[in-house]
Amino acid sequence: MNLGFPLIDTILREFALDAGSPKTTKDTDVSPCEFIVIDVLTCTPLLVTLRIRYGRRLMKLTNVHNLPDSFVRFIRNEKYSRGDSDISVTSLIDSPRIEKLRAIHSDQMTMDVSERIPSLFGTAVHMVLQEIEDPRYEVEERLFASMHGWKFSGAIDVQEYMADGTVTIMDYKVCSTWAVMNDKPEWEKQLNCYAYLVRKNKERAVSKLQIVAILRDWNRRKAMTEKDYPKSQVVMVDVPLWEFEQQEAYLETRILMHKDSQVRLDFIDSIIACTNEERWAKPTRWAVMKKNRKTAVKLFDDPREAQIFIDSQKTANADFYIEERKGGYTRCEGNFCGVAEFCDQYKGDNQ
Repeated sequence: MNLGFPLIDTILREFALDAGSPKTTKDTDVSPCEFIVIDVLTCTPLLVTLRIRYGRRLMKLTNVHNLPDSFVRFIRNEKYSRGDSDISVTSLIDSPRIEKLRAIHSDQMTMDVSERIPSLFGTAVHMVLQEIEDPRYEVEERLFASMHGWKFSGAIDVQEYMADGTVTIMDYKVCSTWAVMNDKPEWEKQLNCYAYLVRKNKERAVSKLQIVAILRDWNRRKAMTEKDYPKSQVVMVDVPLWEFEQQEAYLETRILMHKDSQVRLDFIDSIIACTNEERWAKPTRWAVMKKNRKTAVKLFDDPREAQIFIDSQKTANADFYIEERKGGYTRCEGNFCGVAEFCDQYKGDNQ
């Protein structure tokens, strides 16, 4: 019997740590793929005899595009550790459902080497950061804190110690140009969690949060001709800094949500649903189009408003028409979570 025998899993957890804790041992380097195999040898109303085996679920790696072996070796040798913590900040701010489905189905998941190429660029950037030797900067430091019986951690790319005693936090992202031209609420959540960790661990105030965005698809021609397009391949993005109390309240909410998700899985074999925000929901919209023009003249949330707009135009109405642009759940439909095929919430959308 594998991970997923809810009641026994929770009983073991009670003996080892706390109910609702995602680990049953205090291993210091637990990866997201650690798991426990539980064999039920005898089971009566009064006695359950168990044999526990520890192992590691491995995601299946493919190389459909026949990339060089050096890429394959890099992906296979990728090492990530959240340290001696129950959950990392990046998992904490994300959907509890996705985190649980990844843990349960990791040995059934498949990823092609080509899908991990962006991580290669990210690793290269972090290797450069590690060469910084300056007492004003703390590089690649993982900090820990505990709340409601769970220990969480975050790896901060760069902390700059300012002359006034405060800290500036910088996080390096290799990302698309679209990312810096649109809102990325997860960046704000992530960096404010880091700010909380700095305050708790070092008793220093954080005065500034920044994303150092390295744009992998930046286009020089567009930078020269389009007004709102980034003018450089590296963009500094200032991130709103919350008050300490807001950071703490947000973290408490997320910890309790993930703990509740674990308890639901343990006792009723159920996982809480993803929110529309977590699913990257897009509403259906109606575009007013014009003949011989590829882009929309204007977008509307209501088809009646689109028609009113057309009726108000001085030019011939025959030149305009309305095009429905159906909404959906981008993260699910593109399987950007990696677990869409195992998700009954997503399957329910398609029934």
